[in-house]
Amino acid sequence: MPLGAFKAALMGTAGVSTEGDVVLLATTTASSDASISFTSDIDSTYGEYIFRFYDMNPEYTSGATQLTFQCSIDGGSNYNVAQTSTSFYANHQEDDTDTTFPANSGMSQDTSTDNALTQSQGYGADECSAGELHLFNPSSTTYAKHFYSETNGVRDPAGVSAWSVHFFRSGYYNTTSAINAVRFQFNYGDMDGKIKMWGVK
Repeated sequence: MPLGAFKAALMGTAGVSTEGDVVLLATTTASSDASISFTSDIDSTYGEYIFRFYDMNPEYTSGATQLTFQCSIDGGSNYNVAQTSTSFYANHQEDDTDTTFPANSGMSQDTSTDNALTQSQGYGADECSAGELHLFNPSSTTYAKHFYSETNGVRDPAGVSAWSVHFFRSGYYNTTSAINAVRFQFNYGDMDGKIKMWGVK
């Protein structure tokens, strides 16, 4: 599919596609909400789902927190599907005292149900994160469900100069049951922000 058509589809209105390959399915905005859930449109119609996050800001004010996502195989009644994943990040501190590109073994996970999409995100009024998550063939009843994510956020530990953190995660949900719902939330506190979901044929 040509890049121009892909861009047009991603910026289009819900339910409208270009060349029938990429469709914006839903847009959800959080305002002091505990989570954003997508419990419809995730079915065998599309082989890939793309979620993009805009200005995700936590309302937890007691320390750094993380944007996370979980998957469900029962329409959102439970978000307890186990996954295995790995992660790494690059960061640059505002005062230029720290510039690193480490693996992040502490956030790589084995059979966890909670996936971090950001790393130690700050909670200031102007501190947010943005990025995207790709989930492949979630309706398969034969194979595990692969995913990868890429985000950038403001890491801001108390009393320390803030970092820009570019965070990468990939892995798979170890289930042959169809995934039919996805939830996003911070591991502490409510949140503001917007998430859009596209289907890719």
